[in-house]
Amino acid sequence: MAFVVNDHPVPDQHGANLFETDPGLQALLAVYLSPDLLAHLRPVLARLGGLAGGVLDDLAHTADTHPPELAHRTRTGVDEQRILKHPAYVEMERLAFGDFALAAISHRDHVLGWPGRMPATVKYALTYLFVQAEFGLCCPVSMTDSLTRTLKKFGAPDLVARYLPSLTSLDLDELAQGAMFMTEQGAGSDIAATTTLAAPAPGEPGTWRLTGDKWFCSNPDAALAMVLARIEGGPAGLGGVSLFLLPRRLEDGTPNRYRIIRLKDKLGTRSMASGEIRLEGAEAWLVGEPGRGFVQMADMVNNSRLSNGVRAAGLMRWAVSEAFFVARHREAFGSRLMELPLMRRQLMKLLVPSEQARTMVFQTADALGLADAGDAQAYSLARILTPLIKFRACRDARKVTGDAMEVRGGCGYIEDFSDARLLRDAHLGSIWEGTSNIVALDVRRAVRRERSLEALGAHLGKLLAESSLDEGLRGRFQRVQDGAFTLAEAAAADGGEALARRAATGLYNVTTAVAMAWELARIGTPDRLALAEVVLRHRLLPPGPLDPTVPEEGLAEELFLRA
Repeated sequence: MAFVVNDHPVPDQHGANLFETDPGLQALLAVYLSPDLLAHLRPVLARLGGLAGGVLDDLAHTADTHPPELAHRTRTGVDEQRILKHPAYVEMERLAFGDFALAAISHRDHVLGWPGRMPATVKYALTYLFVQAEFGLCCPVSMTDSLTRTLKKFGAPDLVARYLPSLTSLDLDELAQGAMFMTEQGAGSDIAATTTLAAPAPGEPGTWRLTGDKWFCSNPDAALAMVLARIEGGPAGLGGVSLFLLPRRLEDGTPNRYRIIRLKDKLGTRSMASGEIRLEGAEAWLVGEPGRGFVQMADMVNNSRLSNGVRAAGLMRWAVSEAFFVARHREAFGSRLMELPLMRRQLMKLLVPSEQARTMVFQTADALGLADAGDAQAYSLARILTPLIKFRACRDARKVTGDAMEVRGGCGYIEDFSDARLLRDAHLGSIWEGTSNIVALDVRRAVRRERSLEALGAHLGKLLAESSLDEGLRGRFQRVQDGAFTLAEAAAADGGEALARRAATGLYNVTTAVAMAWELARIGTPDRLALAEVVLRHRLLPPGPLDPTVPEEGLAEELFLRA
């Protein structure tokens, strides 16, 4: 059914196709995907966009208002824990894991009818659309994808052979979902404080027994989980922490020896279960080298951090789309909201960080693809782009979704619309997989240890050289970049920790501004340069908040034309 705009006093975009109503996304996909791949994917993207604007949004609302429940026994009294999921959530699982293969795209060929393996950009583009309707489920999707990646990279061949088919299955009945159990009450971001113990299982070579409590475990009934534990008798600190693969059920089909103590009552992502786990001698297998658990888990976490940034970008796009729709179709004081100066200013503040995050998604996905192919320079680049998008996009999403709610007014504050749900969900991004401070320090670590600032400088230099900017404007971009890099070097120096957040923000803004200027030459519309100049003017250059200058109306028109 075609989406029809009406003139009701309360504008409602429900039923719109979120791909077809997003010309900016279509233009960017033409930049970052080959023409034949994009042509093949258009029907898939259009189908997902239609679902996200209607059916999927309805399912998400239902699942959010009917959160999962923990059952401890069967009706006949058998001690067998189950998480009871609402049928709406199960249907979303089928769409995400099955129809659109979001967790399997990076790990199997011939997905979605495409011969061979598709690039990571496709996975993130589909996730970007999916998350505009449902955020919570994307956590299990990301963890399944990330666990599979880590197992393939570090796991023993027999473990990979045993579990890869079920981890990448498109059939929900055969699928093994993934999770990661890291957090403890006294060991959140401080992995060195991990107390969960691993001991060799007597008479069972290669099998370990895990004992301890994990405090915050999303998707707690997943078929497989990566768990950090300290080998008994091992050294203190990070060097004593190892990574283990924990099955939910043993070879004979009986439950493994761990219990879900309770489910968390969360601010957001209410559709998806998160719980507390007590390991009671649970069987597990070592993944990778003993004592290298933090390094190996970091690979999984970094992949999840990128996914987190993608989801933040999707939430912001949803916010922008809804806010612009309301502003175009609602009247107040005799005018459309879009015509009012303060509203136009507010809409620009929504649009700019949304577009920054979207560009960063594609830039990081490209770098990740090259890094996975063995490009050492691309690895260093991805190593800094990933925490940058996690740090800044997730923080921006909290404000953008809140300000978009304000555009809708009182209707945005009630649960009938999705504004409130996505505002709650947006707050998870700055906490899950590392708080803002932790991720900013990871940017600093990448500069100090991975030569990532050099890689980023080379990358931005290439983008500027390939842009269509004149020499004067290119020089302006270069000067701002030099300033951001100087700040990053100061943050990376001994004693510079307090500068880490400012440095991460500066690098993110410079990177997105330069990348959007580069996109200009390939898209051919002036909005990318207009966006880049807004980032420079309002995020990176003086004057400050007391400057009375108002952005030019012509600039606003260019930005609003394709929003």
